Amino acid sequence: EWGPSSAESVKSSGLLLPWMVLFKRVCKLDSVSCHKISNLDDDDESSLLPLPRASHSLNFVTDYLVLFGGGRFTGRHLDDTWTAYVGESNQKTLKWKKADSVTPGGRFGHTCVVIGDSLVLFGGINDRGERLNDTWIGRVGCHGKQLTWKLLAVLGSLKPPPRGAHAASCISEKTMVVQGGIGLSGVRLGDTWILELSEDLNSGTWHEVVSNALLPPRSGHTLTYIRENQVVLFGGRGLGYDVLNDVWLLDTQEQCERWIQIFYDFRDLEESASLPRVGHSATLILGGRILIYGGEDTFRHKKDDFWALDVKTIPSK
Repeated sequence: EWGPSSAESVKSSGLLLPWMVLFKRVCKLDSVSCHKISNLDDDDESSLLPLPRASHSLNFVTDYLVLFGGGRFTGRHLDDTWTAYVGESNQKTLKWKKADSVTPGGRFGHTCVVIGDSLVLFGGINDRGERLNDTWIGRVGCHGKQLTWKLLAVLGSLKPPPRGAHAASCISEKTMVVQGGIGLSGVRLGDTWILELSEDLNSGTWHEVVSNALLPPRSGHTLTYIRENQVVLFGGRGLGYDVLNDVWLLDTQEQCERWIQIFYDFRDLEESASLPRVGHSATLILGGRILIYGGEDTFRHKKDDFWALDVKTIPSK
């Protein structure tokens, strides 16, 4: 179930545990261990580091972390790209390098998705508050010193309306899905679009998903790939500024694109365990679970808790 890549990652991490013990720990997942990753040159005052930022993108591709854009408290949105080599080791230090490249332009609230060994960046909000709907392809080169960005050629006239604070995910080998966000005039959106890329990633075509299910408009939510042709949507902020905790499955199998709501019983949760959230992260991890971290709850409290959603409870067909 985990596959060879997951097994190799565990072996290279230095965990000296019997496989059965490891399996039970991962399947139970009743605790999470975190450690701070420091800069390799923390003692060197001249070392370059990315400026503090929010609503940026951070991806792992071809053994590198790639950081792009984001918003600053000064109001100027960043257009810089940074890379840090990670490899397969469980290291606790990083050395950031500022990549020399033509960039997609300063923005925050965009999305950036890994497809193969490339990045696909879409949308966001620029310095003038304008929502964007451009698509860029990024590739790492020269040992992380360069990251080349290229504007994707969109075939046909169809493409998503401009937006920011949306969600995106890959859904198959050359396909990306974009959902919701904040559109023109600050209106929250509930539409879903799929981008089908060419083999060389130089061009692509968009089409809108038409589903019988009425997916409420939202922003600040997450889309997480769980298996071929299926992604899971969680949370976000709705039309009335309510923070949501609903779970939806987008299924594109057998040429049938549809949204299906997945219902869970939250009545047994403690009052202090507030699950509705916006601005969180949601990542598929080893053992078949979506790990949800942080965000903001209904009362605008910043959260630092972890939740796990078992993918096995979500129907595959």
